[in-house]
Amino acid sequence: MSGVFGSIGWLIVSIGILVTFHEFGHFVVARWFGVHVLRFSVGFGKPLLRREDARGTEYVVSMIPLGGYVKMLDEREFEVPEQDLHRAHNRKPVWQRMLIAAAGPAFNFLLSFVLLWATFVIGLPDYQPLVGHVDGLAAQAGFQPGDRLLRVGGAQVDTWTDAGMLLATAAMDRKPVEVEVVRDDGGHALRTLPLQQLPSGLDDTQSLQQVGLFPQQFEVPSVVGKVAPDGPAAQLRVGDRILAVDGEKTPWFRDLQRVVRAQARADAPLHLSIERAGRIVQIDVTPHFGDPGDGSRRPLIGIEAQPTTAAFDGLRQYGPIQALGASGREMGRQFIATAGMLKRVFTEGSTSGLHSVVAIATTADAAARDGPAWFLFFLALLSLGLGIINLLPIPILDGGHLLYYLMELVKGRPLSERTLAVGQFVGLVLLGGLMCVAFYNDLLRPSP
Repeated sequence: MSGVFGSIGWLIVSIGILVTFHEFGHFVVARWFGVHVLRFSVGFGKPLLRREDARGTEYVVSMIPLGGYVKMLDEREFEVPEQDLHRAHNRKPVWQRMLIAAAGPAFNFLLSFVLLWATFVIGLPDYQPLVGHVDGLAAQAGFQPGDRLLRVGGAQVDTWTDAGMLLATAAMDRKPVEVEVVRDDGGHALRTLPLQQLPSGLDDTQSLQQVGLFPQQFEVPSVVGKVAPDGPAAQLRVGDRILAVDGEKTPWFRDLQRVVRAQARADAPLHLSIERAGRIVQIDVTPHFGDPGDGSRRPLIGIEAQPTTAAFDGLRQYGPIQALGASGREMGRQFIATAGMLKRVFTEGSTSGLHSVVAIATTADAAARDGPAWFLFFLALLSLGLGIINLLPIPILDGGHLLYYLMELVKGRPLSERTLAVGQFVGLVLLGGLMCVAFYNDLLRPSP
């Protein structure tokens, strides 16, 4: 299905579902309080489909699918006949208008919970939290290949996605974090990642790379996939598994490259232990020094790894009742992570976590390729984020309207038209600036 829609198609599907549900929240609560809804529109621009119900509400599907709106009867926009004043939005008590404004984000939170519940009932395939390659700060902290992550900063880790999200949040905070692991030999260990040493200006992906923990499932086994016929290892065969070099184990191709570089000496053979068709074979190979194609000079034995594809080896699945609790816990964890990112934006000026529709489109496409459960999980997180962002006290967002209504409660009368207009302008400028930063992060930001 991804091949048909592509990134743009999945972006339209994702935004269409979430925005429609958001606006449906405003619509339902407005009607509940007797406000006359003039139009419920999915999308902006020229209407493509149009239908009117018996209560005079026009339902529209418009040309530009990236959004939607609910238009209510309101004296601030046009003259309202006297007999309809009781149905005007601006004539309703403040508390009702507050609930109408809050209904959009509330429905996004509800949708997020339902989608997470469906995800966990279906079963979310994932990678087990097993450490493969170790580098950077993780190597400094003593992590070893084969470690199984149990807790990050006190929070339980069930999958590599759990670990990645917790580590990304901790990395953004630039504070040391304790990680509990089960070692390859079965013992437990508590290790501290010195995340305060991370360079500034990194986004979440770059921060995780600097942390230096990589999943074992992405490691390439040291199995021969191609042999140069005139190379030092011409006696090797496709499918041979290189178990050790000079007695040092090489379970992964990355280990093989490292050991060859460390042990190679001019005109001195390396002793390779090979598993071939169920038998152990001993072969001596003398590397030659040359350029592998990147302009460097290092020891080479003339083989390439057998290509592999990382496969999910874990499943987060619960029964319908247990999935309720799992969904609530996941929402809480994601809420804290998103709120923390937004806090850093406004208190520290850290905008590396902001992303535009470009990132949403590519992530939606990738999630769809990983299967229905991952796409539902992606929609759930996006819906949660949309709800949180809409509660920010920025004019033109629902949170801005709620702020206006609180001020109205304190003053005892609505804010002036001039104040509202200034607020709208400030809100547009602020949101426009954040959008520009998000597009910069996704399209133009140079890699450090």
